[in-house]
Amino acid sequence: MDQLIVVDAANVIGSRPDGWWKDRAGAARRLLAELAGLTDTTDVIVVLEGAAKASADAASAPLKAVLAERSGDDTIVDVVATEDYATIIVVTADRELRVRVAAHGAETVGPSWLWNQIADSRDSAARLSMDDDDIDFEPTSLDIDPQVPDL
Repeated sequence: MDQLIVVDAANVIGSRPDGWWKDRAGAARRLLAELAGLTDTTDVIVVLEGAAKASADAASAPLKAVLAERSGDDTIVDVVATEDYATIIVVTADRELRVRVAAHGAETVGPSWLWNQIADSRDSAARLSMDDDDIDFEPTSLDIDPQVPDL
């Protein structure tokens, strides 16, 4: 694939007030599960740091989890600098990180872009999985009087 999405997991998870702070590893597992739906069309690397690293076992090919040994931001910059793709998109709202990865030619988008991509992927999968049994359709005939009223 010619495109790579690099996800700042801490930033993306933190963008939604859904109780993630109570279980950071669980929140990261949920994010990894959601991202799996995007890997049909693009490569995805998720950078995990801190308590979220415990969720790395939830990542399965072709989704790749990279565990930050230092800061998550430094790891994301390293990933962008070393990966060879025509397009690298970094998902983060961190302004400083956006500047750092742009210096290596990466594009940046905010977390809401990624959440929208996930929602679109989920909607597409739902539409593709529908079969005739999911649709209630009964043919009916319309009783229409073809008379034209007098003017």
